[in-house]
Formats: sequence, structure tokens, C-alpha cells
Amino acid sequence: MQDNTVIIEPGPAGSRLNFAPRFNAAGVFIDRHSAEGRAEKIAIRTVAEDVTYAELADRVARCGNALLGLGIPRGGRLLMVILDGPAFFYVFWGAIKAGIVPVPINTLLRAADYAYMIDDSLCSGVIYSPELAAEVEPAIGLANHHPSVVLRTEGEGRSLRTLMGEAAPVLETVPARSDDDCYWLYSSGSTGRPKGAVHAHRDLALTSQHYSVETLGATADDVFYSAAKLFFSYGLGNAMSFPLWTGGTTVLIPGRPTPEGTFAAIERFRPTLFFGVPTLFARQNAEIPGRRPDLSSIRYCVSAGEALPAHILETWRRLTGIEILDAIGSTEAGHMYISNRPGDVTPGSSGRPVPGYDLKVVDDDGAELPPGSAGRLFLRGESIAKYYWHNPKPTVVDGWFDTGDIYRQNADGTFAYSGRDGDMLKVGGIWCSPIEIESALIEHPDVLEAAVVGREDADGLIKPEAWIVPRESGRTIPIGIEADLVSHCKARLAPYKYPRWVYLVPDLPKTATGKIQRFVLRQNPPVLPASGIGRAAVGIQPVK
Repeated sequence: MQDNTVIIEPGPAGSRLNFAPRFNAAGVFIDRHSAEGRAEKIAIRTVAEDVTYAELADRVARCGNALLGLGIPRGGRLLMVILDGPAFFYVFWGAIKAGIVPVPINTLLRAADYAYMIDDSLCSGVIYSPELAAEVEPAIGLANHHPSVVLRTEGEGRSLRTLMGEAAPVLETVPARSDDDCYWLYSSGSTGRPKGAVHAHRDLALTSQHYSVETLGATADDVFYSAAKLFFSYGLGNAMSFPLWTGGTTVLIPGRPTPEGTFAAIERFRPTLFFGVPTLFARQNAEIPGRRPDLSSIRYCVSAGEALPAHILETWRRLTGIEILDAIGSTEAGHMYISNRPGDVTPGSSGRPVPGYDLKVVDDDGAELPPGSAGRLFLRGESIAKYYWHNPKPTVVDGWFDTGDIYRQNADGTFAYSGRDGDMLKVGGIWCSPIEIESALIEHPDVLEAAVVGREDADGLIKPEAWIVPRESGRTIPIGIEADLVSHCKARLAPYKYPRWVYLVPDLPKTATGKIQRFVLRQNPPVLPASGIGRAAVGIQPVK
């Protein structure tokens, strides 16, 4: 079997991937395309430039040589604080080809956060976009660990761009095994400090085959556009590994995604697959009637990051005629492990297991629960991270990864999300899912977003507390909407599930992946009337 190749054996429960004894992921994601006739095909599209597969391979090799010339050792970690664009590809794949371990980092963080990751990773180098210098450069001084290489991707003076221009255009792929360390991703921090999940060379191939090909049916004809960014697992798959695996084309847009910006990108670049998060789809729903964007190029949308409320899906489908395939994945799994799929969409559920993954719902003692019972979701699959860096907690126990999510399996085989383990509420002695209450709240015409957490009442008992982002529809939010929302929930939910407190805020704290940070809400009670019904005077900011 030739080096850096994969043999795919189709099977009834998903393909089995057999990797060559010597396998470096850069071989199949970068080096093979010219030999397969795609040298002149566009691999990357941006507002500023297009990059062909041949140009991508040339620049990846130059970047790898430049990194080695800087003295970054094989096996050394390279922090990437890089906005979505071609340079991200050059650094990520150039590092892997050279035997260096790339570590993409959230581009929305602050200096203290970057200093933490520099110290935690003990990285050999940091490469960053010049637009992010105001946070990255102070972090170098704050960190206790001092990486030997600190470099901008471009700009005046020495930069990665100038070094690549001087580097050789040929680089032999460093030999590796499919289970060797390849890249890291830090967890999103939805429950606290991010952890470095260490992934192997095989993981990008496994997630690309099982999800993009076997679940979405993606091909070389697809154009991928992800509002979710490259620095975390959802965007890394959508916008990089999936198009490179299939031989398709990716669209890269830096900056925060907005309804106006994403609609403009869709109309200009005509993607066939669009990847978003529930918050974005909700905001797009509010804008579509007035703007009427041309979304006709899209055959499917995908949503992840948070569970997609059925109301948002149904509104989107009514307005556009396009399905949203809700799914769930994780940094540790590399991408999706449960998903709705074309022709098989169940609103309000995460769908069915993605090929290549086994799931079970268990109780606190680890015993498997029957359909209809909520419990902790355990996952088994080959793409799960090998371990957490600097963290004694194992990723996998007895062959199963504890996702930390609470799920129930429906009678039809689909899985319904109930929340994170720490988010579940016990109200009146009965377990209650915040997702169910949030879904009811979002059905109200004046609600754009909702988050529900538990709060102790005067008697020390846990009750639901709702945080609401009102829908902006060009009119004043009605006086008394808070009490109306309580009545709205009472009419739709079991009596004990209605929120005892309702607060209006301009935005909800979220991770960069779009996940609501409910632990921030639990830690930040606002100063409001004693009744709990009122409008918060200040917004609650995410914990970085």
C-alpha cells in the first residue's frame, strides 16, 4: 500500500478506512489533487483572491519549509491565531506536512486568554493575523512561557508571506502513522477553561468521509460556505477538510457572520452547502422577508453548536424551501456524530448516529437506558481525540467517551438533546430540560433568543429562570411582555416548568461556536425588581 493513501471499504453501517502504514494527512488532503486532475480547479474563494489546488500545494510546501527554517522542531506546537483565509490553510497544512503540530486558536479572545494557551501548550511558535495584533502581542509579554517564534502572517518587515516567498516550493511529506499526533483543538469553554484535545492524522479523514460524504452526500461539485469559523472543529471540517477531501471548493469570509454578510456571500459565491448555528438562522429568519435574498444555489443547510429549535427550522423551511440538517458534534469527536440527513429530518431532534459512531444513553451508574429515558450520552468512534493535554481526565473510558450531554433516544431511533449535564434542572423533584422551556419561549413572536438556567428561590429551591433577547422588528417591545411569556409557557408546558423569573437582555453570552454559556448566566444575577420580572440594565458578557 502506497504511503499517505487510504483504502475505503463500504459497509452497511458506514465505510471502514484502512490507512497506509506511513500516513501523513497532508498527503491526501493536499498532495493528491494535481495527480487527480484538479491542479487548475479553484480550491479556495475569497473576496480578494481565488486559489487553485496547484497554488495551494505550492504554498503549503513553501510554508512548511519556512516553518522549519525558523527552527520550529518536528512535534513542536504552533499556535495559529489566524482569520479565515488562504493563510490559515498554508500554515495548518504546511505545519502538518513538516511534522509540526498546528493548534488553531479562537480569534475572538483577549490577551489573557492567549497567554493562558501559550503557557498551557508550551508552544514553539505563534503565528497571527496582523488584525489581531492588539490582543496577541500583549499576550506574549503576559505569558510565562516564551515561544521562540512570534510572527505575523503578513505586513511590513519580516512576515510569513515574505519567508514563504524565499522558501523552496518542494517539501517531502514527513513520515507519520495514522494514529500519531497531528493537530490540536481547544474546547470552546462552554463550561469553563478550554482544554487542548489532541487529534491524530486519521481523524480529519474519518470525519470527512463519515459526515461530508456518507451523511451529506458531498462531492467534488460542491461549494462549501461555513459561517462557523476555521478555528474550531465545526468550521474546520465544513470549510477546510470536507472540500479538500471531496475535491470541492470552499468560500472563506473573515469577520463575524451577520445576516446581511452571509446573504451577500451566498449571492456572490453561490455555495451549495451552507453551515450555520441556530442563533444565525434565527436572525436570518427575521431578515429574509424584508431582504428576500437569492438562496437558490443552496441544496442543504447544516446547523450545530446548539440544538436547533423546531420553530426556527420550520420558519426557515417556510421562508426558503430549504432544509436545515440539525446535528451535534464536539471538539473531542472532531466533528459530527449525530445528524439529521437529506430526506430524513425530524424537527426538534439531532437526528440519527453518523456512520462510524456508536451511541448509548446511560444512567448515573453507567447502565444503558431504554428509549424515552434521558441520561448521559456516551460515544464510541475512531476520530475521538487521543487525550487532553495537561489534563488527567481521560477522553475515553472503557472504549466510550462521556460527552457530558443529556439525551434521550426516541422510539424512531432519533436522539433528542436535553442539555449539558450541569444544565439540567430538578424542579419539584422532577428533572426538567432547559431546552424544552427555551423551545417554548422561542415560539413567542416577540422572542429572538432564549436561555434558561436554574436559580434558587427564597426557600432555597431550584426554579427555572429565563433570559430573553427580544426580536427586533422595528417596533417597541410591548409593555408586560415578561408576564405574557410566563403565561405563554404555562399554556404549553407541564405546570412546574414555567420560568419564575424573566429577564430581557440585548444579547446572550456565547462561545465562539455559538453555544450559550449558561454557567455565565448562573453566575451573573442582575439587579432587578424583587418579582424577578424586569429588564436587565446591562448585558451579560461571555467568559473568555
